[in-house]
Amino acid sequence: MPDSSNKIKKVLLYVSICTNIGILFVFKYLFFFTSSIEGLLKFFDLNIIESGNTAGSYNFNQILLPVGISFYTFQTLSYTIDVYKGKVLPEKHFGVFALYVSFFPQLVAGPIERASRLIPQLKRKINLNIPDIKKGLILMAWGFFLKVVVADRLGLYVDAAFDNPDSPHALSLVLGFIFFSFQIYYDFSAYVSIAIGAAKTLGYDLMANFNRPIFSTSTSQFWQRWHISLTNWLRDYIYAPLVRKYKFSRVTAVLIVFIVNGLWHGANWTFVIWSLLNALLLIIEIGTLKTRNKIFNFLNFPKKFVSFCGWFIVIGYLFSSLIFFRSPSITHALTYYKNMFNFGSLHINILNNYLELFISITLIIIVQTIHYYKGNSKVYELVTHRTKYVRYSMYVGYILIIVLFAINRQNTFIYFQF
Repeated sequence: MPDSSNKIKKVLLYVSICTNIGILFVFKYLFFFTSSIEGLLKFFDLNIIESGNTAGSYNFNQILLPVGISFYTFQTLSYTIDVYKGKVLPEKHFGVFALYVSFFPQLVAGPIERASRLIPQLKRKINLNIPDIKKGLILMAWGFFLKVVVADRLGLYVDAAFDNPDSPHALSLVLGFIFFSFQIYYDFSAYVSIAIGAAKTLGYDLMANFNRPIFSTSTSQFWQRWHISLTNWLRDYIYAPLVRKYKFSRVTAVLIVFIVNGLWHGANWTFVIWSLLNALLLIIEIGTLKTRNKIFNFLNFPKKFVSFCGWFIVIGYLFSSLIFFRSPSITHALTYYKNMFNFGSLHINILNNYLELFISITLIIIVQTIHYYKGNSKVYELVTHRTKYVRYSMYVGYILIIVLFAINRQNTFIYFQF
């Protein structure tokens, strides 16, 4: 009887996994898959698809993508696998399970919560907690500032630079990819603050999903700080089984994980290349760790100097890899890279507004200073630890900043597309 029960559980596990992945594939990857196969056939002159019946003629790209499908697919997959492994008990109340899957503060862009952490919170009685409400509102306000004042302002330059990859002004292209790196950094940081703040005002604690990744001194550290819930999910449900159960080498497992990571971010080969570039640096780090430590110890380099060099190389490399992330095609990205090193003109020719450029750089410095000292989760201490009159002055100042400096671009968060 136990063997029969285990077989049934395994069958139900596979049905659940295949159903979830199947739905995600149809909505997000069907057009990408069919068009890639068609392109491959044409490359080898094996165009067996009749004229008029191409992938594009099926209008797969016209399928509306459900909001947040990547996030709640991974969330339900983790629930199913954890129940199968006995890590959590199956939730018998459908309403509680539905709320776990569709909890609105983190539905569209994470964090990807585990059932063991969120479901118990959803089942407990919530009492009014004024300090938590204040913290939540401050976190939300900080997120809105990062989004509409900083990230969207940088987006103006980013759009102009990436719309013109053939620009002869190399510094404009360099500025464009640097600003995009900060744009997506603040955009995601903003959403995390808003999601955690909104949940906190309701009496719930979401997991930390962003921890100053720009101060990382290694690729592994960066991914432990950027989109923490996604990194942990990929580690626990893909990397660990591949290495422990199926005996894949660490390098192969890393490559598979980062291919999944790239496709998760978007149905385009540019995302896969971007992710594999991250994997390449991570593999080099892992493979050379002992050798590098021996060299550093032999040369007796100061730890701060080694950390700074690591930070400079890692952040410079990862930021430049984001050109693939932002580009609509591989050709576009390669053109951008090529012209970025064409220093025939040292003129920064983006928007021709140097006041806005100065404001953008100043905002980056201010936000990075705050992030360095307070991180993403304790920024409310800048307000709550002040006297009443200072607090209210800060509230008024915040309103003025939003009114005077907010950029009305009607832009959604970058991670909404995933």
